[in-house]
Amino acid sequence: MIIAIDGPAAAGKGTLARRLAAHLDFAYLDSGLLYRAVAARALGEGVSLDDDQALEALAEALRPADLERPDLRAPAVSEAASRVAALTPVRQALVDFQRSFADSPPGGKGGAVLDGRDIGTVICPYAICKLYITATREVRAKRRWLELRERDPAAIYDRVFNDLVVRDERDETRKDAPLKPAADAVIIDTSALTADAVFAQALAIVEAARPG
Repeated sequence: MIIAIDGPAAAGKGTLARRLAAHLDFAYLDSGLLYRAVAARALGEGVSLDDDQALEALAEALRPADLERPDLRAPAVSEAASRVAALTPVRQALVDFQRSFADSPPGGKGGAVLDGRDIGTVICPYAICKLYITATREVRAKRRWLELRERDPAAIYDRVFNDLVVRDERDETRKDAPLKPAADAVIIDTSALTADAVFAQALAIVEAARPG
């Protein structure tokens, strides 16, 4: 069973995806980590971020263990990942990785939960259950701001909100796999819901879709 979870930044899809995977004992993949993993390997191995072919080769050779690296959230990796993610050959190579993960979950798991921005539309349009997790920009910006404040008390809400707007517009208007709900996705607006309420609602949808 494949569960595809898409949505914009700070909507709560990652939290939900991890919780569903743990509850169902399914494999879990945060697709955003893939680009960070490729970038981290490139930096560590001295691969130029302008070398499309070498970066494509790194993406093709990516393994689940690469997603466990402790440096994936480092500032240098974040910056490099934004450049790597813009390369079509890398994106295509990672499509294959994600589909392989979904179709043959590691660890012999009985299913997979993938979260991202194009899982239900591009990566796994054949997924048996598709969820699109969203919330208002104001709510999402506040969540991200509170999260950032734990690491940096000087974080400014207005800046976080503006960054979110820019990211939303980039994700929704890009030519390559734009962010949008799959036609058959169930939309859950988390703006006024607790994490427990979102989980309960999503689990009911998953169980209804589950074969047998």
